[in-house]
Amino acid sequence: MIEIERKFLVLSEDFKKEAFQHTRIVQGFLNTDPYRTVRVRLKGEQGFITVKGISNDSGTSRLEWEKEISTEEAKTLLSICETGVIDKIRYEVEKGNHIFEEDEFLADNEGLTVAEIELSSENETFEKPNWIGKEVTGINKYYNSQISKNPFKNWNL
Repeated sequence: MIEIERKFLVLSEDFKKEAFQHTRIVQGFLNTDPYRTVRVRLKGEQGFITVKGISNDSGTSRLEWEKEISTEEAKTLLSICETGVIDKIRYEVEKGNHIFEEDEFLADNEGLTVAEIELSSENETFEKPNWIGKEVTGINKYYNSQISKNPFKNWNL
């Protein structure tokens, strides 16, 4: 139940040519407290509820519990989420022994694309694709729960 993940900004759309799958995701948050974030997600035709704990000091590891729920349940829960539902397309790219997930945000977050990779240990090595840029692991504003409250369109770049 411990998720180990690193996040990066994406430099180009080259990942789209390498993607073996892409899925529309709509997600909202029932609770955005960093000690216990509760997310509701529609991923394609599947619904999920996820609880995440606070990250460790490096931002790479935290408790994550996820359960599949019905699409109807997810839609109902999305209707009572905090303000700031996120709409994005997730692309999946295999690189070496890993899968990178690239989230291309839409609507108020258009222009932001973040890549994530899940690892089995914090020190695990992996091959970085050429479209991967600056690492943003552990930077709060890049957490989806924070993007929902402060969308990319409001960022001063």
